[in-house]
Amino acid sequence: MTSLIGFAVVPICVIGGFLIAGGNVGTLLQPAEFIVIGGAALGGVLISTPLPTLKALIGEIIGIFKGEMGPDRETYLQVLLALNELFQIARKDGIIALESHVNEPAKSKVFEKYPKILNNHHAITYICDTIKLFLAGSVPAHEIEMLMDAEIDSHHEEASIPSGIVAKIGDSLPGLGIVAAVLGIIITMGAIDGDPAAVGHHVAAALVGTFLGVLLAYGFFNPMAANLEARVRNEGQLLHVIKAGISAFAKGMAPSVAVEFARRSIFQADRPSFDETEQMLKAAKKK
Repeated sequence: MTSLIGFAVVPICVIGGFLIAGGNVGTLLQPAEFIVIGGAALGGVLISTPLPTLKALIGEIIGIFKGEMGPDRETYLQVLLALNELFQIARKDGIIALESHVNEPAKSKVFEKYPKILNNHHAITYICDTIKLFLAGSVPAHEIEMLMDAEIDSHHEEASIPSGIVAKIGDSLPGLGIVAAVLGIIITMGAIDGDPAAVGHHVAAALVGTFLGVLLAYGFFNPMAANLEARVRNEGQLLHVIKAGISAFAKGMAPSVAVEFARRSIFQADRPSFDETEQMLKAAKKK
């Protein structure tokens, strides 16, 4: 929601200030400048971006408009509850009792209670694939932790690609604005011996190119890149929380202690208190 507000605030304030200063909005409506800058930026993206990455980029940009910012507090609470339940089952009935849950999580009686986990492809795959290593029975706890770290690094690198592309677009836009402005000056020079009013109009149109390039870069695309980076960081933190809990349990710690490791890995803004977590786990145990 805040992203949509931001998208509205930028043009309202910029154009509003222009009007207050006595400007004419009609002067800013230069379709040729939009075509030059927008077309060059789009062409650059098509040249530099493979098709699978382009599809991922479009999905991430749509996510900005939907207000997606990664896992929220409820997601973390469900993670703690899900891990606790899995650990309790493994402690009571043996690790083999988790086989049906991790092989077909969509049919699991455990995961169906926690839709925010089940519907998060990265999180559910991360949990299930790691527990499958437990079932193999031949991987030491410290090596499981190394594998989990490797997957987090891989996920972070892959998920950071769209934000990097958007940042590069933002960095290129002022330059493309200059290209549009130079083309406008060329047109102006061709009409320099004409009517002074027409020459002034051509100069204004050329300056709109520079204005548009800088505005799109610093008012929209660079903030969008920062938004995507924040989402990558939040998604990565969810995996860190899962890793903290599972690696602690793999080292032989009790379920409640392993869950505490996971809880303390949550960022402070979303982290439930110790007492809140304890009461939540006790309530879940009674169900």
